[in-house]
Amino acid sequence: MIDPGVLRYLGGVSDYRDAILELITRWGYERREEAFQLSSGSMTHDYIDAKLAIATSHRLRAVGEAFLALAREESVEFDAVGGLTMGADPISLAITIASPDEKLWFSVRKEAKAHGKQRSIEGAALKPGTKVMLVDDVVTTGRSILQALDAVEAAEAEVVFATTLVDRGESTSARMAERGVHYRPLLTYKDLGIEPVPDAVLT
Repeated sequence: MIDPGVLRYLGGVSDYRDAILELITRWGYERREEAFQLSSGSMTHDYIDAKLAIATSHRLRAVGEAFLALAREESVEFDAVGGLTMGADPISLAITIASPDEKLWFSVRKEAKAHGKQRSIEGAALKPGTKVMLVDDVVTTGRSILQALDAVEAAEAEVVFATTLVDRGESTSARMAERGVHYRPLLTYKDLGIEPVPDAVLT
C-alpha cells in the first residue's frame, strides 16, 4: 500500500486515485449477502462507508491531496470548498488544510437554522463571485450535492467544479450537466468493480 503520509510528494491524479481506492476498499467497503435500501430508495449489496475509510489524520490528508490534484488536472481555480453536512465536512476541511494557498471552507445545513441568523451555510460567508468547489463523500442520485448547489447558487457564489469521493451511479453526472456544472468524481463504481446503483427518483 502507498503510505498516505507521503502522498503530498506525488503529482499525478492516478497515483492518488490508486491510494484512495485502496483506502476505500480496505476500510470502507463491505459486500453484504442481504440487499439493503439506500437513502435514495435503491437496493444494493454494496455498502460504502467513506467516513470510516478516511477517519485518520493520514488518510484524511491523502484525501485532501487527492482532490487538490484532481482540481489541478481539471484546471480548476477555487476560493472556497464545501458541501452538504456531514458527508462533505471532513473532505472540505482536508482540502483547505492540504492546500498551499489559503482556501475557505463552508458547510451547507440540511435545513436552515430556525433561530439566530437562520443561515443555511455555515463557515465561510459566500459572496457573489466567490468561486466554489462542491464536494461530497458518496453519491448515488446526487440529491445531497444538488441541495448544496442550490444553497450556494442562492448565495450568488459561482460553482466552478463539483466532485465526490465515490460516485456509485450514473445520475449525478447527468444532473450536474443539466445544471451546467463541471463535474468529475475521484472514484466511481467502475473503479470499485461493483454494479452501478439503479437510478432513483429525486425527492
